[in-house]
Amino acid sequence: MFKRLISSSRTLMASLSTIKNVDIDPSGVFKYILIEATDKATKESKMIVRGYGSCPYHADILDNVKEKETKDVKFRCVGGGRINHDKDRKNILVYGYSVGYGKADHQVSVDILKKDYPDYDITFSNEGY
Repeated sequence: MFKRLISSSRTLMASLSTIKNVDIDPSGVFKYILIEATDKATKESKMIVRGYGSCPYHADILDNVKEKETKDVKFRCVGGGRINHDKDRKNILVYGYSVGYGKADHQVSVDILKKDYPDYDITFSNEGY
């Protein structure tokens, strides 16, 4: 029985680790959200960034994540804004806010993005919508 508990615990922790830290469109200007992803069983959490031009509202992004990702993890939007992703210049600008969720901590978002885009110039501004 003890072995079964250890195995189950590893499986549950794996559910959070399989979720990508960043999933954004490859280029363009689009809305994004900063999400706290929490494993329902272990209560471990991490922050993730999602942004898609196909989503006209920040809430649509959260709905998309909840549909696509594992049901073992709870997703809570902690704020949003916009991303200007210039693939050719290897530049990402994070800025603005979400009317529904408020402004994300853009510094946290930038730190997460830098891990997935280490050769990019990634900055943020608290100005603009």
